[in-house]
Amino acid sequence: MTTKQRAYLRSMAQTIDPVTQIGKEGITPAFLDSVDKSIEKRELIKISVLQTSPIFAREASGEIAEAIGAEVVQVIGSKIILYRKNQKNPKIVLPR
Repeated sequence: MTTKQRAYLRSMAQTIDPVTQIGKEGITPAFLDSVDKSIEKRELIKISVLQTSPIFAREASGEIAEAIGAEVVQVIGSKIILYRKNQKNPKIVLPR
């Protein structure tokens, strides 16, 4: 992903709300399944990491992205932004 594409996705993510949260249970298989379904529908999602979480946002972003095959767009504070292109019906057209 190029810098221009990442900036485009970051600008789109400013207006979206977090679809899920990582809490005191951390990253569970059920959580990953939920995130996988959400990113399949939306392509770009935001996740919030609560203070009670046993894992920090930066660590969680890499673990989640690897598990579901997504790319980390940005991690700011306790927010994670992930992108994965929908192969069947893409909604987001990235700039070149």
